[in-house]
Amino acid sequence: MERPPGASSTARPSAAPATTSGAAPTAALPAAPDDRPAAGPPRPSSCPSSGPPPRPPSAPFGPEPRPLPHPHPSGHGSRDIRLLWTANAADALGTQASGVVLPLLLLGLGHSPAVVGLIAGVSTAAGLVMGPLAAVPADGGARKTVMFWSAVVSALAMASVALAVADGRPSLPHLLGAVLVERFSTACYEAASRGTVALIAAPEDVPRVVAGLEAGGQGALVLGPALGGALFQVSRFLPFVADAVSYTVAAVCVRAMRADLVAPGDHTPDRAGAPAEPAGGPARAAAYRAAVAALAAGYTLVRDSALLRLVLVWTTTVGGVLTALYYGAVFTLQEGGHGAAPMGVVLAASGAAGLVGSLTAPRLARRLRPGRALVAVSWLMIPLAAGLAAASGPWAYGALFAAFCLIMPLATVVLQSRAIQATPQHLQARAGAVLATAAGGAAALAPALAGLLAAPAGAAVPTGVCAVLLAALALWTTARAGRSLGPERAA
Repeated sequence: MERPPGASSTARPSAAPATTSGAAPTAALPAAPDDRPAAGPPRPSSCPSSGPPPRPPSAPFGPEPRPLPHPHPSGHGSRDIRLLWTANAADALGTQASGVVLPLLLLGLGHSPAVVGLIAGVSTAAGLVMGPLAAVPADGGARKTVMFWSAVVSALAMASVALAVADGRPSLPHLLGAVLVERFSTACYEAASRGTVALIAAPEDVPRVVAGLEAGGQGALVLGPALGGALFQVSRFLPFVADAVSYTVAAVCVRAMRADLVAPGDHTPDRAGAPAEPAGGPARAAAYRAAVAALAAGYTLVRDSALLRLVLVWTTTVGGVLTALYYGAVFTLQEGGHGAAPMGVVLAASGAAGLVGSLTAPRLARRLRPGRALVAVSWLMIPLAAGLAAASGPWAYGALFAAFCLIMPLATVVLQSRAIQATPQHLQARAGAVLATAAGGAAALAPALAGLLAAPAGAAVPTGVCAVLLAALALWTTARAGRSLGPERAA
């Protein structure tokens, strides 16, 4: 039930438009669904540079976006960036610590694997539904308020689980309710946090900030499962205490930010002086149409933007493929008689490689053309997937997934930085919610599809299908990346 390699927790804040949330891409790609209580999908992974900020690609959805102004001329930006990194790393660490032991707790209480899977599926679905809804008030100027109270509610939900476990035998309705409340709140936090990077960082600082978020998530992937397992051995309630504390740290960091996290276009235009709208049915109909338009604004932006369509297709495909590859590895190791320890080796190796990739990605992104970097990562994934089809032991899987996580942060930095720069500030949350929902849906379906393909002919079949999909994606990316990302060098 561990999280797939390279997948930073995505219960953690995703502070930019999602571009695939591990063994797959991590912080830069669309954020993957929360991995509590079951494994989440691998997601594509994610310094200051000199010179003027890069010019965004030509406007695919209207007037060309202007470079974002430095939001903190007084210098508060650096402080807020450190607070965002701290909130991200603390939240990711707590999520990994509790997420790895919650399935063990449920099974130890006598619940069946079907119940564990049901809770995982329901919590994932809840996150996919809530994200787009919470993005509307976030883009409407309530970003900081939504983030703070979402973290507070998540902390209380996990604290209630810790108290119930410490008291004896927690009831299934209590656990299910707490998990759903936590997932709803986390989805709201993630939706509201998208766009934060654009509001607290200068344009030339965006790749460094994205890489810092990714590094925090990858570090948590290395330390979190070990911390959760150690605390669980001491007492079953302690990992949930750690998670509650991590949400509290995130809430404190958000409240301490000096930026109000309100974009210039966030507030609804002033209606003063406008003609009064008719009361009754026409007014309700107008309000309904306005609400639908607000929800659809993110979809419309992604649909009309060549760049965001590239992000959507690339991150959704890679997130689903890497999730399927991870579960193919699980099936193969189980058939070979290996226990849970080998998957720990795979996760640890992937997290360590992802951390190294995150630290080196900003420098590579500055030196390579963005289209060339994305195309290179796309083609490099194909032999790695083919290698997984022939692998059989944990060390081979660990090395191959580590290679995935080593190269994914470069794609993350390129895609996320460009998405931040090309998305109007007042639409960051809604556009990010569209990308995250698509990637999350693909990652949620991938394990079931991998299992169906593996059942009749073995785990090599889904792995082979994944390699074919990656080859098709590489061809498509080669044809589209240059036009969508533009010829400029990354920041």
